[in-house]
Amino acid sequence: MNELRSETAAASNKPRLSRVLPAVARFLLGLPLVLFGLNAFLNFIPPPDAPLPERAMAFVTALVNTGYMFPLIGATQLCVGLLLVCNRFVPLALVLIAPFFVHAIVFHAVLERSGLGMLAVFVALEGYLVWVHRAAFRPLLSARAPSD
Repeated sequence: MNELRSETAAASNKPRLSRVLPAVARFLLGLPLVLFGLNAFLNFIPPPDAPLPERAMAFVTALVNTGYMFPLIGATQLCVGLLLVCNRFVPLALVLIAPFFVHAIVFHAVLERSGLGMLAVFVALEGYLVWVHRAAFRPLLSARAPSD
């Protein structure tokens, strides 16, 4: 009798857990993106005390000197974060932020290694959410476009 109850309880928790985990992942990815996106415009997070390596600083300086790249990155982070937190257009949000993560991986692997740990967490959350919403990406990954 107790075995039947524990099996029933485990079965009822599984769907609940599969509903809760994506929501937690969305918030864990979305809230920092909202924060970093707002920081691009309001500058309330102080810069790190340690200076960037010379090549990383040259790259960041070049991005700042364009006049548009940092506002574009901040606006993208803010929009994507809000979409994730509000659970709206989640697959679109994941596609929009993917190039940023690809760039961040290369930047931290080649120019400045200190941010790799936090980045790994963000990339893992992105990967998990892509997996959860994989059905939405199937048409993007088809070899041929469907006929009109």
